Amino acid sequence: MDPCQFMRILVGNLAIKSPAASRPSFSGQVHPSSSPCFCRIKLKGFESPHYQFATVPLVSQEADTHPYSVAACFDFSKAQIEKILKSSRNPVLKVSVYRGRRTTSCGFNSAKLLGKISVSLDLAVAESRACMFQNGWVTMREKKRGSPEQVLHLTVRAEPDPRFVFRFDGEPECSPQVFQIQGNVKQPVFTCKLSFRNPSDRNFGSRSSSFESSSSKSWLPTLKSQKDQAANKERKGWSITVHDLSGSPVAAASMVTPFVPSPGSQRVSRSNPGAWLILRPGGDGTWKPWGRLEAWRERNGSNSVGYRFEVLPATAEPVTLASSTISAQHGGKFSIDVTSGVTPVNSPHASWDLGSGSRSGSGSGSDFGFGLEHQFLYKGFVMSSTVEGEGKCSKPQVEVGVQHVTCTEDAATFVALAAAMDLSMDACKLFSEKLRKELRQ
Repeated sequence: MDPCQFMRILVGNLAIKSPAASRPSFSGQVHPSSSPCFCRIKLKGFESPHYQFATVPLVSQEADTHPYSVAACFDFSKAQIEKILKSSRNPVLKVSVYRGRRTTSCGFNSAKLLGKISVSLDLAVAESRACMFQNGWVTMREKKRGSPEQVLHLTVRAEPDPRFVFRFDGEPECSPQVFQIQGNVKQPVFTCKLSFRNPSDRNFGSRSSSFESSSSKSWLPTLKSQKDQAANKERKGWSITVHDLSGSPVAAASMVTPFVPSPGSQRVSRSNPGAWLILRPGGDGTWKPWGRLEAWRERNGSNSVGYRFEVLPATAEPVTLASSTISAQHGGKFSIDVTSGVTPVNSPHASWDLGSGSRSGSGSGSDFGFGLEHQFLYKGFVMSSTVEGEGKCSKPQVEVGVQHVTCTEDAATFVALAAAMDLSMDACKLFSEKLRKELRQ
């Protein structure tokens, strides 16, 4: 089946020329400290307003260069784009630049508006090819007449970003089928199987035995009281195996570190998170680790589940690709995106020439400056999966960038990761709450 069509609108390469930035003490053209300016990037024309915030670096009046970075990224499906195209007006990107500090309590009350810029977006052109709507210095509209002229550097680019879309036909713990979605058409591509593995068995050598079959004697305590005590103390040994339509296992997620409550509490703490290994077939009847997902319950008050995902290359140190939180009550999205802001911690100097015309592959993600670029090919949008809140039926929908899928095992690996994240929401429930029967051994 063909992938689904998506579009990304990328905003970046921000910089502002200001007399305040021209100081002899500067060692370079970019303001050395944290910038006193920020902007709100708002996309108007869709059903609900989409906006993001970003810092705007200051440069000297003599500077012709600007920092290379992505400030905001907006993703839209083909259905959303078609709805916009049916209207008579193109969507408009509005950038409002402020001087001062943005605070959650005061909003913009303590910040001064320096100016605004509006860019009209012809999305019909960008449906089939990358399109540049703005790239260069532009004078901002002033808030008041007589105010000093402010010049902003801005790049606005839209490009197609095709993705494969998969949807679980049931909750991962119920061993559902997984369908590939293309418009109104869906077809089965995988099945999932939840099982319970002996946590003391660290041998992942056999694909047929490590995850599918465990001796019932190794799991069932002889006394019911022992079983109840174990269930109350830790959640362990879960594994989910993804099979193709022929029944062959093509990916797996195995809980390798139990989810246990921190001393004196009912939650899994960040200092002692539970963890999963995401595994791929090794080619010789064994499994090989591809990634590691850690999850925990944030401190009381935030009511959210934190997570961290890292890839495990065979010849290099682990690299973190995603780290964030998801509301335990309302759910959200688990996302891996190395375009804007989510960069590997091992490569702190990541950058992107947003205005570059060169392309290193299909989909989003032009010239990244990752130091490990030759070892890790994860660029632009990698994947996302929906996660429901507690008490809601969760049937994850998984989106994977086309450039990251070259075989069945690639797609299955991301499906297994999505299942592990969904199950982590259950594993991170407060231990005063009871799990559903499918997750109790």
